[in-house]
Amino acid sequence: MTTPQDLLFVVLDVRADRPVERGDLSLALAGAELLDLAGAGVVSLREDRIVPASGHLTGDRLLDEAAAALVREEPYESVEDWLWRRGNGLAAAYTAALEPGGSGLRHLFKRAEPADSAERRQAAERWAAREPVLTGLAAELGIGEPGAKSPEDGAEDDRVALVLAAVGDALTELEAVRQRRRIEEDAFDNVWRAP
Repeated sequence: MTTPQDLLFVVLDVRADRPVERGDLSLALAGAELLDLAGAGVVSLREDRIVPASGHLTGDRLLDEAAAALVREEPYESVEDWLWRRGNGLAAAYTAALEPGGSGLRHLFKRAEPADSAERRQAAERWAAREPVLTGLAAELGIGEPGAKSPEDGAEDDRVALVLAAVGDALTELEAVRQRRRIEEDAFDNVWRAP
């Protein structure tokens, strides 16, 4: 299992402060992919840039697709740009990959329940252990609280902090866009209702 898959199970299984929007989940999944790619040595982070480090495969189809989508020319892609580009429609790709037959968890955001599996139990164990990457990503989505710091080395902590901060910023930006749209729609509706 990968961090994005575990995060998807957490979204399904753990009550959030507010419903998780599909766009929010897609951005968090892109962040989870980036952290898994960095952990596998496929990329490194140089300041806020994603630098491809190797071309080896991870063995996971979606992570390998993510690795294939990396920008391989300088100045390389920023973490923020990656989240927006890779995150486009990513929630649908992961829900489709988790449901048997690949047809997708059509009712994911209506609290659909995928069948119990070893993968789901592994995600629950990782959540119960308060694994910092998983709990940090979930906290950005309004699920639970960030986990305690792990005894990882400083470079690992910096990488995780950078990606979590970028995910948080992207989620804030997406919510601001939603609010602007709501205000514009309300103003438009008021114009039509005016006598």
